[in-house]
Amino acid sequence: MKIRKIASIGLAAGLLAGLVAVASPASADPITSGYAAVGSDTLQDSVNALVNGTSVTGASVRVTANGVALGSFDAFGSAKIRTKGSGGYFTRPSGSGAGVNALLASMNGTLLNGETLTGQVDIARSSSGPATPNVNGVLIFVPFARDRVEYAYRVPASDTTCAAALASLTKAQLTALYSAPTPDTTLCPGQTITPRLPQSASGTRKFFTGAIGVSNTTPGAAVPAGDNLATGPQENTGGQIADYQIIPFSAASWIAQSNGAAPNTIAADTNLHLGAINGTPAYTGTGSNLVASAAAYADTTFGRDTFLVAEYARVNSADPKYDAALATLLDATKGNSSLTSFATALAGQPGSVKAKFGFLAPSTSVPQRSNS
Repeated sequence: MKIRKIASIGLAAGLLAGLVAVASPASADPITSGYAAVGSDTLQDSVNALVNGTSVTGASVRVTANGVALGSFDAFGSAKIRTKGSGGYFTRPSGSGAGVNALLASMNGTLLNGETLTGQVDIARSSSGPATPNVNGVLIFVPFARDRVEYAYRVPASDTTCAAALASLTKAQLTALYSAPTPDTTLCPGQTITPRLPQSASGTRKFFTGAIGVSNTTPGAAVPAGDNLATGPQENTGGQIADYQIIPFSAASWIAQSNGAAPNTIAADTNLHLGAINGTPAYTGTGSNLVASAAAYADTTFGRDTFLVAEYARVNSADPKYDAALATLLDATKGNSSLTSFATALAGQPGSVKAKFGFLAPSTSVPQRSNS
């Protein structure tokens, strides 16, 4: 299980004013009197760092939302979380899709998993954009940073031939692997290569299957049936696959873990590697000094913008629901050095933190609206 990013000053001292520790059942999570963010595993460590405060860049950086308290909740952990003192426990939103669904349930007062979430979620972290943009949509997707999706693969150190064969798969090869009725036996003679996918609510899963042209909900039967469930493998986490298996993996998360910016789940497995789709490595450098590759991230098929999602009415100054502090928090025009905004570009203090977590600037700072 990935552990929530804890700032250098520590969890107990690092939470913003208005946050207290939850005693049970999610003792590692905060309760906030202000804004609660849930959803994507890919974004959680960088958002957690900005919310709790971090010195990963050398200087202390914390986003404060004009004094309103912030709480960022991990995608994985205990089964239930409680985000605010005014509400009860509800099923932890594990992944981008689950985060957006929780936001909608919070907005609309509708039941989700048989639970009431009204007013309990303010921001959803999403590693994929809206499936169907709608200029009149009730949600606003605000660009956060640029990432690239690669695949991780695991091969025993002794099998250098197979390791070389899997190091640089093409899009066509990935499409064939993930749409096949049975696992591949041709890429590595004498071995069966099994394609794996993260759990069903994963934004990385959704983006990757879309990029290679394979159904997100019903990929080829070569993908183990258990991977199509909400209880499938956690995304961007070491220890999720066995020898001769591959799985999509965020390049930003790989870089952040390798560099020590995020909790490292991959270091202990020397047989786990990050592939280079179509021969384009996602990073330069070695060891704990990895830097995202601008060329790889700019790719229009496997590069992706990531987003913070909120209710549009709350950031629209003409709407009675307008919340000035939330609008500022999601307003890139406030400038990259502002500590009251998750500004989108990578200059200044919040932006430099994102860069340490393996992200580059998004392809656009223009938000999109959608209903889901």
